[in-house]
Amino acid sequence: MPQLTVNGANLHYGDTGSGAETILFSHGLLMNGEMFGGQVAELSARYRCITYDHRGQGRSEVAQDGYDLDSLTNDAIGLIGKLGIAPVHFAGLSMGGFVGLRLAARHPELIRSLTLLETSAGPEAPDKVGSYRLLGFIGRWFGYGLVIGRVMPIMFGTTFLTDPARANERERWRTFLLKNDRVGIQRALEGVLTRSGVEDELSRIEVPTLILVGDEDVATPPALAERISDGIAGSRLVVIPRAGHSSTIEQPAAVNAAISTFLSGLPTPSVPAR
Repeated sequence: MPQLTVNGANLHYGDTGSGAETILFSHGLLMNGEMFGGQVAELSARYRCITYDHRGQGRSEVAQDGYDLDSLTNDAIGLIGKLGIAPVHFAGLSMGGFVGLRLAARHPELIRSLTLLETSAGPEAPDKVGSYRLLGFIGRWFGYGLVIGRVMPIMFGTTFLTDPARANERERWRTFLLKNDRVGIQRALEGVLTRSGVEDELSRIEVPTLILVGDEDVATPPALAERISDGIAGSRLVVIPRAGHSSTIEQPAAVNAAISTFLSGLPTPSVPAR
């Protein structure tokens, strides 16, 4: 699979489809570009779909540093520049959404539209920092097998976790999470936990924005999505029923429908995006 060196780190990416416009997908903590498999399969018939793995996660390099949100945003800027895909439709979930908010507020020339999934404009909730850091410490030094029972309900909603028909999917993603690089995830987690909020930058976002949140998301609950929607003029908020923090996996059809409707409603650009 292809890689690019961006800001001193080798980043893995996937490139599917050949539409005139490009969607760039940015994943959440503990995941990689595979979490958008259902979206790429659906949307690549009409768009060029690019996924990438953040440094320290998936198949990207476990770099020594660069895990703070400003650095991860610079990684996205570098990737967009090296691939020559600006302006892109940027879709970010959780940590990917943190990046998307910063991109849209600070570099609007790179963004044609913004889709935010299961994310927040604020810093990490103080009452969660300690428990998340403890889970990360145990996972780093003793293995994720000891904490996977605590991690799964954070990553997925009750419907997905209790549906007998989806046992194989649950096992696939449980196995996936257990294989994460311990050092890379600990560094990425610290970047997430120490991030600053960007609520004061929301009013600067003028690109068309879609906000999606699962009604069962306990990591970034719907109230946080509502705050983002209130701060971005003209944004559209859609609540995905029976979905938790990984809505792209849990309810791919509903997510695909929302994104497709949103993108198809945008005016056709006068100049091709690539």
